[in-house]
Amino acid sequence: MSARYAALALVMLLTGCGLAGPDYHRPTLNLPGSYPEPAPGPAVPLAVPAHWWRLYGDATLDELVSSGLEKNTDIRIAVARIEETEAVLREVSATFFPLVEAGAAAGRTRSSTQTGTLPPTAAPIRNNFQLTASTAFELDFWGRLRRGAEAARAQYTASRYGRDVVALTLTAGIAQTYFAVRSVDAQIVVAGETLQAAEASLDLARTRAQAGIASELDVNQADANRAQTAAQIKDLRRQRAAALHQLGVLSGVLDRDVQPGDLRQLPTPPLPPAGLPSTLLERRPDVREAEAQLVSANAQIGVARAAQFPKFSLTGALGAQSQALSNLSSTGAGIWSFGLGVVAPVIDSGRYAARTQQAEARARQAAAAYEKTAQTAFREVADGLSNVRLAADAEQDLRDRVERVQNTLRLATLRYDSGYSAYLEVLDAQRTLNDAQLALVRNRQSYLAYTVDLMKALGGGWTAY
Repeated sequence: MSARYAALALVMLLTGCGLAGPDYHRPTLNLPGSYPEPAPGPAVPLAVPAHWWRLYGDATLDELVSSGLEKNTDIRIAVARIEETEAVLREVSATFFPLVEAGAAAGRTRSSTQTGTLPPTAAPIRNNFQLTASTAFELDFWGRLRRGAEAARAQYTASRYGRDVVALTLTAGIAQTYFAVRSVDAQIVVAGETLQAAEASLDLARTRAQAGIASELDVNQADANRAQTAAQIKDLRRQRAAALHQLGVLSGVLDRDVQPGDLRQLPTPPLPPAGLPSTLLERRPDVREAEAQLVSANAQIGVARAAQFPKFSLTGALGAQSQALSNLSSTGAGIWSFGLGVVAPVIDSGRYAARTQQAEARARQAAAAYEKTAQTAFREVADGLSNVRLAADAEQDLRDRVERVQNTLRLATLRYDSGYSAYLEVLDAQRTLNDAQLALVRNRQSYLAYTVDLMKALGGGWTAY
């Protein structure tokens, strides 16, 4: 029998040096070696600055981002999530230390004098007072507690990365919404200039019609063009109000107002090169968050497997017991107990194995989610590179178009004034110029929005911890 106990002790000692379940190893991701688009920027790699939005040189944008990072509800939710997981981690870490509880009890009982069980000198009524301090401590031979702590630490880390994901998404959303407001401001300016030209054309058409040089059709066409442009301005103002409302939600100030400005005056930021796809694993908080979730799921496999093995625990109690409260401090009142307990599953009908299989399946899900997040990161950078390049290339074409249409309008106006063409040519040229100028503004907005997308895709200057 002693040999069996010695063998058992040896097994416990050896297994106490290891952990149930697999140790974590980062999966190998099959990412392309380079992006399909050439990277912008100089040949010397530049890091994305932590406060990347300042590259746009707009004090209003800086204030909006600062306000959003402080007051946005999504940020506050993410911070509360960090606090929750931190508390869970502290709770799990406390399981490595004994739990000590103190107790006190007082009672009064009466025994029957008719049973003959009491000695003749014993009083039937007795008091009982007790003070105890007890403790219980699980011996983590199989690593169940250690794997649980590993999972809790990973969840805490994931919550911190999750907050950074929210912050990066928020700052990008504020910047893009702000550019939308500025784009509408520029379009209102363009439409206002078009409206002034349309009103001038209407006055001219009326004057020529009164002089018998032009027909009433020219007046009606000019007036319709003026009304259409006026309605366009009203619609643009509606779009601005909606963008301001969204900006208020993002920045945490619902009655947010932004003074009118011109998108065309904003500088284009210097863009850093994309670097190697593998570096995304280190500078994207969403990728690191997904990996932390994988680490936690992997550790939960060990927790599930360890639950199949016997659980050893130490218990102890120390205190005093007496019939009189005044005698609790006497030497003879002392009581104590010490014990070693073991609980082992005997017939579980496969429930522990099923729980292990569940944990393994969740780990495979987390691994696939991690791989998907990395692939999405690669795609977002590739999209950002191509979108920035194409928008930059389109801007010069749109500028050339505006210049040509301006010349067309000038010639159409001269031909109409000279009586060589109908007023419809002037109207077509005015509308084409308006559309061309608006397209140029919208392309500039798209370009700035794509630069934000690229900054976000590259991690927004985030560094892992």
